[in-house]
Amino acid sequence: YQPAPLSEKALPDTFVVHVGVLYKVPVMYSIVSGDGKGYFIIDPSTGIVRTRKNLKLEDFPLVFVVRATNSSDVNIHNEVSVRVELIDENDFPPVFPSSLLEKRLEENLPATQIVQLKAQDSDTGRNGFLTYGILSGDEVKFRIDEATGILYSTASFDYEEEPTEYQVVIYAEDDGIPEKKRGYCTVVIKIVD
Repeated sequence: YQPAPLSEKALPDTFVVHVGVLYKVPVMYSIVSGDGKGYFIIDPSTGIVRTRKNLKLEDFPLVFVVRATNSSDVNIHNEVSVRVELIDENDFPPVFPSSLLEKRLEENLPATQIVQLKAQDSDTGRNGFLTYGILSGDEVKFRIDEATGILYSTASFDYEEEPTEYQVVIYAEDDGIPEKKRGYCTVVIKIVD
């Protein structure tokens, strides 16, 4: 048996799987091996397996063995494996070390790197994989490398002819399941004469 994966946040008494046999007389179901930490409980008469307690991601996937025994002769039985997998939930949003950065940029420079932004995400795997983007600001004058978090200007600035300050709101987004989460940082870019 390979039931649908459970959430790492599944509560005790969550349905896992229904193990069943075709047999003429009543049978008794039991978990005989593989569940050393006691995560699961089986109803001896129905074969319905449920969680007994909160699950720990590091202990999964877990394979345990269910035995169906003839209720009138314990020497007659059969066994089957049940493999249970957990889904690692997206617990944390990305976080920037600072929510506000100020950077100076000299006028008349060609397109250039301004700053590399780096957010942290306490999740693992795809839940902690980050991409970067510009939420608001002047997308014509600035761009961000979605993989590295490096913010670039795309043109030169003229201190006398254009605004001398720009605000660009950057986001870091994880690739989380079931939903993606974002963290934000505002970069204030001051053009220097």
